[in-house]
Amino acid sequence: MQQSGVTANTPLDGPFGFVVIDKPAGLTSHNCVSRLRRCYGLKRVGHGGTLDPAVTGVLPIALGPATRLLPYLPGEKTYRGVIQLGHVTTSDDLQGELIQQNPWPALDIEALNAAMNPFRGVIQQRPPQVSAVHVDGERAHARARRGEVM
Repeated sequence: MQQSGVTANTPLDGPFGFVVIDKPAGLTSHNCVSRLRRCYGLKRVGHGGTLDPAVTGVLPIALGPATRLLPYLPGEKTYRGVIQLGHVTTSDDLQGELIQQNPWPALDIEALNAAMNPFRGVIQQRPPQVSAVHVDGERAHARARRGEVM
C-alpha cells in the first residue's frame, strides 16, 4: 500500500491562517496581498473580497493553505459612508475633479430622513465609474482615471 507522505502530524510549511487588515485609503487589495507575500515569503496569499482603492475597511487575507477556506468566509460586504450634498465630481467620489458645486437647501430632519430612506437597508448598487469592477478585462477605476467614460 502506498503512503501519501502526509499524515495528521505533518507540520505545515510556513505560515497558515488569516490576517485581518484595516485597509487604509490609497492601497489596493492587491497591494495588501503583495506586501504580505513579501513579508512571509509566501506564494499563496489571497484576500476575501476586493475593496476599492479609495475606501478603508476590513480586508481578510488568507496565508498559505488557508486560501482554500476563503470561499467559506461568512457574511457580505456592507458599507457605511459620509455624504457631501451639493458637490458633483468627475468620478462620483471625492477623488475626482469638482465639476459642480451647489448650495443645498435648508432641510429639516424629517425631510432629510425622507430623502435618505431609499438609501437605507439592502439596496442594489450600480458601481460607480471609479470602482474595482472589471469592464472589458480592466478595472473600472483605471479606465476612469484615464478619462474614459463608461
